[in-house]
Amino acid sequence: ETPFTEGSRIYLLEDEQITVENLLYALMLESANDAAVALAKEISGSTEAFAVKMNERAKELGATSTNFVNPNGLHTEGHLSTVHDLAMIAKGCMENETFRTVVSSKSFTEHSRSFTNHNKLLWRVEGADGVKTGYTKKAGRILAGSATRDGQRLICVTISDPDDWCDQQALLDYGFSEFPAQMIVTAGETVGSICVVGSKTQRVSLVTGTDFSYPVAEGETVETVLHAPEFSYAPVLPGAAGWLEVLVDGAQVSQVPVYYAQTAEELTPERGFWKRIFGG
Repeated sequence: ETPFTEGSRIYLLEDEQITVENLLYALMLESANDAAVALAKEISGSTEAFAVKMNERAKELGATSTNFVNPNGLHTEGHLSTVHDLAMIAKGCMENETFRTVVSSKSFTEHSRSFTNHNKLLWRVEGADGVKTGYTKKAGRILAGSATRDGQRLICVTISDPDDWCDQQALLDYGFSEFPAQMIVTAGETVGSICVVGSKTQRVSLVTGTDFSYPVAEGETVETVLHAPEFSYAPVLPGAAGWLEVLVDGAQVSQVPVYYAQTAEELTPERGFWKRIFGG
């Protein structure tokens, strides 16, 4: 037993053999605190060492006001987070395919153990696919919710909300209704061209490298600004050329990579660019 295994648990037995997959489903579906401790010790050797890794990763995901002391969220002095930070962590986690599979599962059964997801959003909200419930006496009911509709994912986080199921359903419906995703940039789209010095090919097109969509509300303005050199010396090969800045109501929301679309070969020495101009 450890001081962090009270609360929700699956009652792991001493020396019990259990797979990491089972522990992940127990952790995310049943909020099993003993599973969290077992995983932390397996990965880092101790819960304290694992908390260090948690804090490092949280900062990488933009959770700048968070400090983890244990791996399961039970109330401990100095263990804290915010709505914003939980949303940033949830966003980062949902980019992981294995994580998405686990948290979107309504149930999981293997051998002698069976787990049921406590996240009622999966049954109540169209497109719901995560993320995690939580509760402590100090923080109250906590819920990080996620739903995906028509390729657009919205994440909603509530803390100390006694009616979180209904509130999150209303918030997610509002978000999809008022902030529909708009395709702003399409991969392979020509966004400009540049002059090439020292080649028969006088101009090379610039194309975008990825798609980019963003939730745009009615009345908001969308602008794109190309950041690329005015000219380039031959030879020019397909590759990174700059970026396309995307602004919504004047605020930058993304930078889409831009690439040279064609090759521009250098003139042979006897017909070089500078020889044709200056002779010799």
